Amino acid sequence: MKFLKFDLTESQAVIELYTNTFADSEGKAEGKLIGSLVSDLITTTRKSDLVGFVAKSEDKVLGSIFFSRLVLPSNNVAFILSPVAIATKYQGKGLGQQLINFGIEYLKTLNVDIVFTYGDPNFYAKVGFKPISEGVVKAPLKLSYPEGWLAQSLNNAPIDVMKGSTHCVKALDNQQYW
Repeated sequence: MKFLKFDLTESQAVIELYTNTFADSEGKAEGKLIGSLVSDLITTTRKSDLVGFVAKSEDKVLGSIFFSRLVLPSNNVAFILSPVAIATKYQGKGLGQQLINFGIEYLKTLNVDIVFTYGDPNFYAKVGFKPISEGVVKAPLKLSYPEGWLAQSLNNAPIDVMKGSTHCVKALDNQQYW
């Protein structure tokens, strides 16, 4: 298995991975929605505001993750991990955790201070994320699942209370994802 930085030439394969993976687990409508989100992330997000990674075996994309810039009401550099997809038959084998850890190590080389995500606390705890209250850092939009707002410091500094709003990239700035 190879972990690589996402390349635009892989766009179609990556969009299909997300569409198929989410359709398998959540139904066709969700697959289409998340495939569209990934397409929007790739096509509408400035290069400096998006970092993606893929897990490949024999030139086939088996996993993908994207981190996009999250603007905080502080001087901290932050990104949000969303979405994550691992091909259905490769799930439950640690591939997602390995890919996320690979991505986080890359973000550290970019001097990113904090990484956020919004999802299953039990899964993301395995890769260092901890619940964070909106009293500490407010999410960009209303959370339908507040327990899923998670973060981790990449520079070992505590995440201090930040007064003010946060802003995500345009593709994620839609209440249906929150």
